[in-house]
Amino acid sequence: MQIGRVEIHLINDGAAWFDGGGAFGLVPRVVWEKLLPPDEFNRVPMNLYCLLIHSQGKNILIDTGLGDKLTDKQRHIFGLDRANGGLVEALARVGVTTEAIDVVVNTHLHADHCGGNTRFEGDEVVPTFPNAEYWIQRLEWADAAFPNERTRATYLPQNFLPLQATGQLRLLNGDTRVTADVRTVVTRGHTRSHQSVVIESEGETAFFTGDMATLAVHFERLAWVTAYDVEPLETIETKRRWQRWAVERDALIISAHDKQTPVARLRDTGEKMRLEPIKFK
Repeated sequence: MQIGRVEIHLINDGAAWFDGGGAFGLVPRVVWEKLLPPDEFNRVPMNLYCLLIHSQGKNILIDTGLGDKLTDKQRHIFGLDRANGGLVEALARVGVTTEAIDVVVNTHLHADHCGGNTRFEGDEVVPTFPNAEYWIQRLEWADAAFPNERTRATYLPQNFLPLQATGQLRLLNGDTRVTADVRTVVTRGHTRSHQSVVIESEGETAFFTGDMATLAVHFERLAWVTAYDVEPLETIETKRRWQRWAVERDALIISAHDKQTPVARLRDTGEKMRLEPIKFK
């Protein structure tokens, strides 16, 4: 898809299953299951979307999915389906090698968004994208490097510490421009320094939410936040701001996980916000 002079590809690292209670938090199951029916283990299906952006001669990759370092037990827990391959294979299908990626932007360092940052080379963990600079918010790095009891299970050092050792790490201090058409913006709530990505070119706009809004419905409904959000009230206020922004700019909203509505536009009906799905080839 073209956003002005910027070309974007929605890249899928695979399909996985996540606990419905985690995905919808305090929203009662009798409400959310009408939109996304769970399986017998109360899990709901999600894709592991990453975004490839071609802008001003740069190949920019937003998030890297779960990656290939999972144990058999972890693959089973996630119910991971990679019938069409994972991130690297998906990039190859659009003609991009791991060596061709210039910048990797991690929205945050939860394992399902940064697991593909690194890979095994023999017994050693090395960066998957050898020529890339990895852009991570400084506060997010600090929270991941020094996790607490609640976050330790998803902040896995092997997904990010090797980047520091190879000199490929760039720590950001707030909103940062990647190119003239692409910028990162801090969208606090899911984590203290979660960031999303804005693309603005020739009057067209797109917004990759990351886990500011894990599923499309989370962006549509302010009160719907996940159980994983460390600052749920901040998430609500962050979404309120970006809802208005998206409506004013008729922005494409790109989801990190929604299988049913990966791309949409937000409309203000006067009574409520409503997402209109957009076909994405």
